[in-house]
Amino acid sequence: MTKAKWYFDFISPFAYLQFARFAQLPNSLEITPVPSVFGAILQHWGQLGPAEIPPKRQFVYRFFQWNANQLEIPFAMPPMHPFNPIPALRLCTAAGAGIEHTRAVFHLIYGKGIQPDSPEGIQLIGDALKISNPESAIQDPEVKNTLRENTAQATNDGVFGVPSFVINGEIFWGGDSTEMMLDFLQNPELFNTSEMKRISNMEMGLVRKK
Repeated sequence: MTKAKWYFDFISPFAYLQFARFAQLPNSLEITPVPSVFGAILQHWGQLGPAEIPPKRQFVYRFFQWNANQLEIPFAMPPMHPFNPIPALRLCTAAGAGIEHTRAVFHLIYGKGIQPDSPEGIQLIGDALKISNPESAIQDPEVKNTLRENTAQATNDGVFGVPSFVINGEIFWGGDSTEMMLDFLQNPELFNTSEMKRISNMEMGLVRKK
């Protein structure tokens, strides 16, 4: 078995779309979902999120719907996005953050289109995860700390966006990299060619002022 960490945040429809393809991945890939706070990852690297750039926001929302249509999976954006993903992330973490827990939350948010940070949405997520007192679980110090540790682990692993697979120290960011990840599983020397090594360590020719 090849172990893989899959860093995700429910705020990202890209994560939902990649998760929908898990059944097509090799059975030899042992995936551990790792709920992480995308906003904190962006802050760590000094980035803006896709929804924070107006024309990009429109593009990606259209892309989400188009991609879901291509995959023939249900897709319904919540009434408001971006939303606060913390309640959903903490509830998933409290439940154990397994594949089925993750699937249940994604199904509610993007399969059913619920607003996950509303009182009703939080209750629905709690019910789906069989958490009798969602508000208590959200405020649990151990749950909060686990989510913080997950997010710190993500940036320590070099993760800069979600979703991201990390396999043997290599990062595969977004659904677009799924085929490259599968190629890497077949050919672990993929990044050890002279050209791959060269471009992986190129000098910066121009640094833009921030």
